[in-house]
Amino acid sequence: MNKKYTIGVDYGTLSGRAVLVETATGNEVATAVKAYAHGVMDELLPDGSTKLGHDWALQHPQDYIDVLKETIPSILDKAGVSSEDVIGLGIDFTACTMLPMDKSGIPLCFLPEYESEPHAYVKLWKHHAAQEEANELNRIAAERGEDFLKLYGGKISSEWLIPKIWQILNEAPDIYERADRFIEATDWIVMQLTGQEARNSCTAGYKAIWHKHNGYPSKEFFKSLDPRLENLVEEKLSTNIYPIGAKAGELTEAAAKLTGLKAGTAIAVANVDAHVAMPAVGITDEGKMLMIMGTSTCHILLGTEEKLVPGMCGVVEDGVIPGYLGYEAGQSCVGDHFEWFVENCVPARYEKEASERGMDIHALLTEKAAKLAVGESGLVALDWWNGNRSVLVDVDLTGMILGCTLLTKPEEIYRALIEATAYGTRIIIDTFKENGVPIKELYAAGGIAEKNKLMMQIYSDVTNMEIRISASPQAPALGSAMFGALVAGKDKGGYDSIVEAAKHMSKVKEMYFKPNPKNVETYNKLYAEYRILHDYFGRGDNNVMKRLKAIKLEAI
Repeated sequence: MNKKYTIGVDYGTLSGRAVLVETATGNEVATAVKAYAHGVMDELLPDGSTKLGHDWALQHPQDYIDVLKETIPSILDKAGVSSEDVIGLGIDFTACTMLPMDKSGIPLCFLPEYESEPHAYVKLWKHHAAQEEANELNRIAAERGEDFLKLYGGKISSEWLIPKIWQILNEAPDIYERADRFIEATDWIVMQLTGQEARNSCTAGYKAIWHKHNGYPSKEFFKSLDPRLENLVEEKLSTNIYPIGAKAGELTEAAAKLTGLKAGTAIAVANVDAHVAMPAVGITDEGKMLMIMGTSTCHILLGTEEKLVPGMCGVVEDGVIPGYLGYEAGQSCVGDHFEWFVENCVPARYEKEASERGMDIHALLTEKAAKLAVGESGLVALDWWNGNRSVLVDVDLTGMILGCTLLTKPEEIYRALIEATAYGTRIIIDTFKENGVPIKELYAAGGIAEKNKLMMQIYSDVTNMEIRISASPQAPALGSAMFGALVAGKDKGGYDSIVEAAKHMSKVKEMYFKPNPKNVETYNKLYAEYRILHDYFGRGDNNVMKRLKAIKLEAI
């Protein structure tokens, strides 16, 4: 019998990748990556003249189609695998990444009359320009005593679906009216593959205030936001939500021509990039937290009881693994602020040294930072360069470094930024534990976890926990491929449960990180200082960050 394969397609912030996986073993036999031609649009639209406002982050849906068109034929060709032997496909996406579309499922930005209308494009997960709407939603929900608020740590984020839709209504009501539906990009891609809409329970639960038993908030609540939103769910969304692990449909003839796959191939209901990585590292039960580390970090944890945790991004039944409550938290700025630092703050002599030694500048800074003793820099930083997702849920917070002198070196700042993200993760872990959600084991996946040993050792020392690392450099794509194997079914060479798929296809490295007791002791002192700054600037004692942001906006 021929070997059978599934494909996982992972849509990230800057690129999409496809991975061809052998279903019996989880071996990744081919990978292809496609950078988005339009990237992240945060200053101008593709017309070159339409300027975007502060905190905007848009994308072009054509880039998502191009990922399918280029990467899937590429991996089949690289591996020499016939489409006959590909039994299923799953996709995952950043979230909430959403777009308005017409009755035919065509994104409004594809229509000539809307090419220069920013609200017609995809709003990326890190589009924060709907913060005013989020603030107002949270205020009204709190005044009304809406129960759903407690399930999201007390605040709905500007990154989520409803604030983004409300921003469209407020700023471009014609786009709101023209849109037949608003949809997550992950569900839109599945729609392109299957020809039918099948919205997933993961994005609905974590990003659209949908509850498995209660549905969406009431029409009265939406009306209290804005009378024009009263019938939002019925008119612009959908109450037909498919559980994770369900089959969305089969590949259409048109999609088969686009991808080189066989028409009729099983397509899984879409997923979120962070959540789908859980089974890829073998996590299918409670007490194990996974950090998916990239430009940002998402923290996913399974539990058996619905607990209310301040500042969590949400708790959703069956949101990650069927039969469990899936908890989510996150940090908005991780890899992003290391990139900010090397692009803006590294002296020419460091660039020269890296070039002469044939090193990446990040590798050079990491090497130098690794030679520093814990606490040697005298620095402590706050990791809010892109706002705070957990546990403060406030995008108007900004970054900070304390302790700089005329002797401070770039590698000291670089290490302080790494440590800041570790402290932010410890805040999240401590908050879950304090509210009755146990965390017994820590796992990490993503490019940073794969490549940066110093960073993972710092995380282990700061959290005083062992950390196991995904053996796949493409954990979300592997997880998506596992769901592709699930919807194909055992009879075709797949599996009948995600737990069974994880037994055969998941992987973690043999090497893992253990906390150094001496470092733990010093980091406990530094973490105490971080918490003082975290609460002072983040919980209202001193709103200087927001005042500075307001002054900045007035000056622009």
